[in-house]
Amino acid sequence: MADKIRLLPDAIANQIAAGEVIQRPASAVKELLENAIDAGATHIKVIIKGAGKTLVQIIDNGCGMSETDARMCFEKHATSKIHTAEDLFDIRTMGFRGEALASIASIAQVEMRTRQHGEALGTLLEIEGMKVTRQEPCQTPEGTSIAVKNLFFNIPARRNFLKSDPAEMKNIIEEFTRIAVAHPSVGFQFFSNDYEMFHYRSGNLKQRICAVFDDKYASQIVQVEENTYALSVTGFVGKPEFAKKTRGEQYIFVNHRFIKSAYLNHAIQNAYDQMIAKDAFPFYVLFLDIDPKRIDINVHPQKYEIKFDDEKLAYTFVNLAVKHALGAYSVMPSLDFNQEDHLNRNGTFDQVPDWLKGPKDGGRGKEENPYTAATISSFNKKPETPRERSNMRNWETVFQTEVKTQQQDTQQHFIAPHEDDKLLHKEVAMPYQLHNRYIVSHIKSGFILIDQQAAHERILFERFIMQLAHNNKSSQRQLFPQSIELNAEDTQIMHEVLHDINALGFDIQEFGKQSFVIHSFPSDIHAGDEKRMIEELLEQYKKNLSISKLNKRENIARSLAQGSAIKSGRKLSIEEMSNLIDELFACENPYTAPGGRFTFVSFNIDELEKRFENK
Repeated sequence: MADKIRLLPDAIANQIAAGEVIQRPASAVKELLENAIDAGATHIKVIIKGAGKTLVQIIDNGCGMSETDARMCFEKHATSKIHTAEDLFDIRTMGFRGEALASIASIAQVEMRTRQHGEALGTLLEIEGMKVTRQEPCQTPEGTSIAVKNLFFNIPARRNFLKSDPAEMKNIIEEFTRIAVAHPSVGFQFFSNDYEMFHYRSGNLKQRICAVFDDKYASQIVQVEENTYALSVTGFVGKPEFAKKTRGEQYIFVNHRFIKSAYLNHAIQNAYDQMIAKDAFPFYVLFLDIDPKRIDINVHPQKYEIKFDDEKLAYTFVNLAVKHALGAYSVMPSLDFNQEDHLNRNGTFDQVPDWLKGPKDGGRGKEENPYTAATISSFNKKPETPRERSNMRNWETVFQTEVKTQQQDTQQHFIAPHEDDKLLHKEVAMPYQLHNRYIVSHIKSGFILIDQQAAHERILFERFIMQLAHNNKSSQRQLFPQSIELNAEDTQIMHEVLHDINALGFDIQEFGKQSFVIHSFPSDIHAGDEKRMIEELLEQYKKNLSISKLNKRENIARSLAQGSAIKSGRKLSIEEMSNLIDELFACENPYTAPGGRFTFVSFNIDELEKRFENK
């Protein structure tokens, strides 16, 4: 039998490896920016065209490379940062695997110009699909310029897998922002299709935060600083009253490397316990400086994840550092640090493992529902004739036959009452509210239990879909327009969805690079909630991007419905409950909310009687 196992050609092996390291244009931006940082650059320019599909170019004023190094850097596993196996346990640079440039060169057309400081000439290299097509001396500024053109040009299937330009730009801006926040001493410029989107001058961390997010953050953040011999936590956290409904302003860096850690995020969120709503997210930019021997960063292709040798201690240290900062700046009403096992009465760490101790040890001497004012004023209007007919059909569908729910394990089913059940619901037994969350509506053969939030989401979703399809919007003008400031990522999303949002009755206009002004809003939305509504819409929109079956308009309609629906805890009048029921059963699909949650379940009297039998 012939042998079957053979080595892959280098070109194919590099393309496979590139799939792990370079997944999209944002991956190339991240890797090239990290290389520029490691090269000691004090100013970096990012040039993007076609959302990175056409061009990603990084220009830095770092140390540059010799002619030999310029050629060697594109070889697989070529690196200047690892010499022995022990070096893997003392990594202090951003890049170290020697995979990035080799991976990029295997799937793109690359042009690099580089010159070392003090040298008269630099080196020009052109590579296409790992093949060097040109190498010669050239005139170029000190530092390095790498232009990555036509990403995935030789792998059409991978290129077709890329998302829309706005979605890819969102990812690029996300990576750029992480690097810019992590390195405030470096100046950055960012150009997209020849338009300068961002220009950050070098400075300290607080100045960079104000530049990236907004100048007003200077008064909205407090400093965090806790130090031991082998671990320190520094940075800034937001005051509780400025927590937002959207994610995206939470950054954790370990040895200046951005990481994703649900564990540490929970530690920070827990420090705000009872100070912010459960669905709110505080701002934080925190840096953990730790002995590299105590972590493993080589566990993820994009190096987003790390392992601590003592995760529980890292959790406790971060949690208490944030609590200490909030308490020191009188943000928290009271903090008794003596109750914490790891703190002594001076607010320093007592029970610290041996590896944290050293000569430098000692450290430093009723949830509010944001939508309680949400309106359901639309329920005060009687449905139009077509909706009345739809209402009647849905009532008949629900109540003329027994229809089991899709959730079989609940053993609940819809009831088949007598024909006059609709009259009973409206005239004989008025609906009432249970725990300000559910609506109980009597029918002759039992009752139905309606989830008021899920029901309202369904109503609004179908209304918004109809408005988007027929451009039938209803707006109310604001006497005093509201302004809203967004971070870079949310600004990009806003540009993507702005046209469709305005088609729903908003009138939102751009006012500066990351600022927008709300002039009008849909008549279905209660005045005063517009700013929070937009934040909620953007957050839901980002969450829904992972649902492939949703197109952009469906995503917008679902996101706005989820953000503007009445919430659990909202007390409703009898008239509001009755109109909600009418509106629900006028929907094409009254059974589930847009996300799939049931809007109501029904209970049969016979079924209830059996539950009371003692057999």
